[in-house]
Amino acid sequence: MIYESRIYRCIPGRLPALLKRFETTTLKLWEKHGIRPVGFFTTLIGESNQDLTYFIAWESLAERETKWAKFMSDPDWIAARAKSEEDGQIVANITSQFLVPTAFSALK
Repeated sequence: MIYESRIYRCIPGRLPALLKRFETTTLKLWEKHGIRPVGFFTTLIGESNQDLTYFIAWESLAERETKWAKFMSDPDWIAARAKSEEDGQIVANITSQFLVPTAFSALK
């Protein structure tokens, strides 16, 4: 098992729009494509309170590439993303890293 950590830095004031998009659209589409989120977090104290950090569980990098490509090309996702950005861009940048649990990690 590997975990992908993704941090979305929002345009100032646009975090609520991103959270709404995840809650009402993205998660349903992820379920359709078999993408397994582990947790979602906003920043209480840190560099920016305009960030959404989340983790996704993957069996392998190959699974990630296949499922993520299908999700990103899904016409429902493309339409939903465009609709959510009618009032302007939401995300300024995204960082991602892939993590492997240690032998003593609670998540394996």
